[in-house]
Formats: sequence, structure tokens, C-alpha cells
Amino acid sequence: MLNFSGRHYPRHIILQCVRWYISYGISYRNLEEMMSERGFEIDHSTLNRWVVKYSRQVERASRKYKRPVCNSWRMDETYIKVKGKWCYLYRAVDKHGLTIDFMLRAKRDKKAAYSFFNKALKHHPLPRIINIDKSGSNISALGLVNRDTKVPALRSKVRQVKYLNNIVEQDHRHIKRVTNPMGGFKKFHSASSTIAGIELMNMMKKRQFKIPGKENLTRAEMFDLIAA
Repeated sequence: MLNFSGRHYPRHIILQCVRWYISYGISYRNLEEMMSERGFEIDHSTLNRWVVKYSRQVERASRKYKRPVCNSWRMDETYIKVKGKWCYLYRAVDKHGLTIDFMLRAKRDKKAAYSFFNKALKHHPLPRIINIDKSGSNISALGLVNRDTKVPALRSKVRQVKYLNNIVEQDHRHIKRVTNPMGGFKKFHSASSTIAGIELMNMMKKRQFKIPGKENLTRAEMFDLIAA
């Protein structure tokens, strides 16, 4: 359960602001103006604090409702600007385009790729096959992942077929559509937390969550229910 104690505004207003920001390509000043038109004078710095604090919390809470993915993965990286420098957003989807996991890293190397795969495998079983690009660091990281798997028959097959990664490259666009109007991030922590919320809303659009007894929820209703 998210803690809203001590906040000047009620829970539903905070969640609405957070959801709008991570759903649409707007700036904090755009959101400040939108809320002002609705009678709420909320400074853009306050909106920033809400998004950074609650986006990741809601994304973490959502994981217990996430539907299973298939055992054929597509993994790739895209670029996100933080403090004027390009960082790397590692992402993976299955062959149907369902999001598996994501991780923002400052560098693109074996250590970063290995961290990403370990994060993904905390919530998903090792896939039968993983398609990646020609990056040597990704190949090395997957070698470590397979080495960690004691049963050879359970290890992932690594494949490098460029056109098979089109599905994850296309999916990057849904994230960039929201992050580009933000004009980059000033802090790595803020970027990582905000992207967690953006990825969450992208998964909701794909209907990747199932809450028992709650069918046909809108994204707004599901977001509020997960945050409850």
C-alpha cells in the first residue's frame, strides 16, 4: 500500500497527476497549468516529487498482477538522456510484444547487461531462446547467465537475427513518445523512477495485468486499484 500521509492534496489528485505525466508526452509545467485550470495550484517541483516517489512504487506493486510471458525473448537497448548525457535503457519483450522487463544503466557493457538479465529472471523463468543484436557485451552477459544455470538443458539459446528484434525496436517508440517531450532528465534516480511508471502504463495498454474479480477495468481504474 502506498503511503500518502502528510500530503497536502488527497490521494486521488496525486495519483491522477502521476498517471497523466507517465501516460502522455507532457512537461511538468504543462501539467501544472492543466491542474491550475481545474482549481489546483500545484507547483511543478511538487509534481516532480510525486512522480519520482510514486511511479516506481506503483510499478513494483503491479508485478504480482502481471500475466506470464512466453519463453522466446527479444532484447535490445535504446537511449535516454540524463544530465545531458546518453544513458542506456535495456528492454526485453517476448515474441508477441509483451514487455518482460527494463533497466536504465549509465553504461552499455557486460556488467549492465548481466544486471538487466538478472533483474528480468527474478520475475520470469529462464527463456528457451533470447534474440539479441550484435553487441558483444550482451553475448558475454548471456554466457554468464547460462553458466549460472547448472542444468545444461535449461540454458537459453542465444540467437542474433536482426529482423526478429524489430518488435522490440518498434516498442521503444511507445516509451520515446512519452520521454522525448520531457526534454531529458536531470538526475539518474528521477529518470529511472519515471521510466518505471512509463513502462507500467505501456504494459497496461498491452493488457498485461489481471486482477482477480476485476475484469474490463480502464487503465485509470487499474492504476488506482494497484496503488490502493
